[in-house]
Amino acid sequence: MLNDADTEFRQTLANAGITTRDTSPAYTEEPRGKFHGRAGFVACPTSTDQVAAIVRHANDNRVGILPYGGGTGLVGGQIAPDGPLPFILSLERMTAIRSIHAEENALVTEAGATLAQIQDAAAEANRLFPLSYASKYSARIGGALAVNSGGLNVLRYGTARELCLGIEAVLPSGDVLHGLKRLRKDNTGYDLRHLLIGSEGTLGVITAASLKLFPKPAKTATAFLAVRDPSAALTLLSMLKDHVGDAVSAFELISAQAFAFLSEVKPDIRQPFEAPPPWSVLVEIGTGPDMDPETALATIFEAASEPGLVTDGRIAQSGTQQAEFWTVRENVPEANRLIGAVASHDIALPLSEIAGFMEEAKAQITALFPCRINAFGHLGDGNLHYNVFPPKGEPRYAYKDRSQEVTRIVHDLTHARGGSFSAEHGVGRLKVDDLKRYGDPAKLAAMRAIKQALDPMGIMNPGAVLG
Repeated sequence: MLNDADTEFRQTLANAGITTRDTSPAYTEEPRGKFHGRAGFVACPTSTDQVAAIVRHANDNRVGILPYGGGTGLVGGQIAPDGPLPFILSLERMTAIRSIHAEENALVTEAGATLAQIQDAAAEANRLFPLSYASKYSARIGGALAVNSGGLNVLRYGTARELCLGIEAVLPSGDVLHGLKRLRKDNTGYDLRHLLIGSEGTLGVITAASLKLFPKPAKTATAFLAVRDPSAALTLLSMLKDHVGDAVSAFELISAQAFAFLSEVKPDIRQPFEAPPPWSVLVEIGTGPDMDPETALATIFEAASEPGLVTDGRIAQSGTQQAEFWTVRENVPEANRLIGAVASHDIALPLSEIAGFMEEAKAQITALFPCRINAFGHLGDGNLHYNVFPPKGEPRYAYKDRSQEVTRIVHDLTHARGGSFSAEHGVGRLKVDDLKRYGDPAKLAAMRAIKQALDPMGIMNPGAVLG
């Protein structure tokens, strides 16, 4: 229920022509149902000037703001479960593609555009915007930049940070940062673009961005290759990069447990192997017109088969089969959700540490209780989604008391091997304590100082990242 101050604030926005609406579960529940939030109302601006007016008024009145993109985040960054009642600032009506510069390989878009919309706009100009993941039809670029998301093509094109040339944003004071330059070089002091990217809405509201585009590969080839183990997969990746260089767009690790989950809850999805191997990789390469990517994959398959690194494989024979292969990978997270994990983790490790981590983590966790482990993810860039499930036929709530213990094992081992407890989903509210536990003290002190300098009233996404 709105209090008098909320009602007055909402009326002030209405008088300025800014649409507001009541909250609903669409805005106050995250996709996995782990967080249920509260908010006074939802403000839906249509321009950067309106965002600035909203933030300025909130700052003057010390009202908390929850910047909201597509609501696809999995660490509670867009959800406020407790504390003083904030309001939600949704960018859903700011979806314009402002300009496309194909000759510069650049595109300027408002923050509410979805990844799919941006990809389509780039394709119309015969260009590629490579940031992509399963939620691309609802995930918005402002949120993707706010958490520096990665997705399926980081190996070749980098994270959201590396795909961004410039940022327009509203700072907590209500001032607008006009940083939408399309330059590859600009050494004029602090790069505030990189400060806002990954800040999870705690330092300002991203309203628009200049993004990098790329030439579309003339040819692509996709394959599922069965590998002996994760160590063999990494050797295969090295061989593949030696052979085709930066043409490797994706290199996704998938375990037999992932295939088993898909069979259990999504039996209509066609799988590449009749008998799923213990481990496999989904590989995609994109080349220019002078290289045949299918031949390249076949050559690597033969070379890797001889020492036993690869034991089986399927190279997609059509665009339809390529899409089927990716449908398998993109449905693994949904299958996990339907099965129900005891504990889920989004970690990053140096490539040379992955195999050792997998062995040690499995040994320590299975010593606690009988469980199923589904480790999968973007092996090429060291990002693993390491998820632990109850035995088949048992509910996850039966092992609820084990969740924190499992997560501590995973994160301690990751930290000890020079990794990160948050690879691509951010800190949000879910991992605030992890940041305090594993974060470098000097870095944390600098982060707090920056937060205090830019947002002294503490209005921007209160409770997220630094708590």
